[in-house]
Amino acid sequence: MTDATSDSRAGAISPRIFVLTMCTFAFGSAGFIFAGLLEPMAADLGVSTAVAGQLQTAYVLTSAVLGPVAAWMLGRLDRKLVILLGLSLAVLMHIACAMAPDFRSLMAVRAIAGVAGALSGSSASVAAASLAPPERRGSALAMVTGGMTLAFVVGIPIGSVVGSIFDWRATFVVAAALAGLALAGVLFFLPRVPAPPRRAGGRLELKGIWPLYATSFLTFAANMTLNLYIGPIVRVGAGVTGAGVAAFQSMIGFGAAMGLWLGGRAADRGAGKAWILQSIALQSLAMSMHWSATHHLLPPGLASQVLVAAAIFVAATALFSISPVTQSRLVQMTGGAPVALALNGSVFSMGQALGSTLGGVALASFGVPAIPAAALAMSFVAFAVLSVAFPRTEKAANPAG
Repeated sequence: MTDATSDSRAGAISPRIFVLTMCTFAFGSAGFIFAGLLEPMAADLGVSTAVAGQLQTAYVLTSAVLGPVAAWMLGRLDRKLVILLGLSLAVLMHIACAMAPDFRSLMAVRAIAGVAGALSGSSASVAAASLAPPERRGSALAMVTGGMTLAFVVGIPIGSVVGSIFDWRATFVVAAALAGLALAGVLFFLPRVPAPPRRAGGRLELKGIWPLYATSFLTFAANMTLNLYIGPIVRVGAGVTGAGVAAFQSMIGFGAAMGLWLGGRAADRGAGKAWILQSIALQSLAMSMHWSATHHLLPPGLASQVLVAAAIFVAATALFSISPVTQSRLVQMTGGAPVALALNGSVFSMGQALGSTLGGVALASFGVPAIPAAALAMSFVAFAVLSVAFPRTEKAANPAG
């Protein structure tokens, strides 16, 4: 078997999809690789923690803005080639981040690094949709998104541990190494994945798919209001600093694994609005738990630590149970058009940018306990908007039933 089509005919998810998880693993790790060291990094660079957090904003905004442009310009190229281009750029930019002499330089390089994510992320999703048969696309996309899970379980905690042993610059060396491993995996093990055919009319109809984009934007905004500032949250809520933060970061990965498993099964059976709203409600519960922890409603020590860990797990489960549902529906409605999936990646990134900005404003204005309050407010907004905007025709879209 030398191409994606032959694997799709086999009636099961191709093992080669696991190679694609390496791409999202590298991308997800790079996005938050420095989160556990945000406070010492800010001190070393001579900026506030809230300002340092905007390194994530620069990264995801560039990905959001340039993602659809890159998908349009490279839409007729083989997906494997596009992924290789993105990962090669990622290796170079992460090394440049490790060598940046000051905050301004680091901000500029992080912005360019966002282009790497724009190139590789959406192309990995397109390749996964091509490698899987239609009735298993939800599970296939969940596997690829599972690279983000692995990032929080392994990649980001490794970055925190390495950075605490050496310094924050070492975290970007870890990010470059992970991108290099993904590059090797794709180069040697991923088959050619031709670009999907152009849609009739040559353009997307946003009328039917914009609620999917709104879902991605609002749910990621709510979650990332808190996730980037996980170091301060764990310090205040659980009383843990340094390498110990890595253990709490790994809870994001375990929760994401649970969410992707649940979401993949839900997508395969055609779930939609009800599933998304109950997931947002679960996310709101998690943010309330974080609020309780940062306001010390439980005694310090083990009780508070368990509460924070549980809140992180529940929030990740809720968020990642939504992604396979929206992505599967998007593939069904657009035929897996690269621009459609790139736009979805863009709204993911825009949501992260809004969340990191809201979290930074809350931190700078009112301190760490205000971060979960802002995340909870954003969750309420997401629930209210999607209660009205998301269509109710969940199961009709799945021919497999």
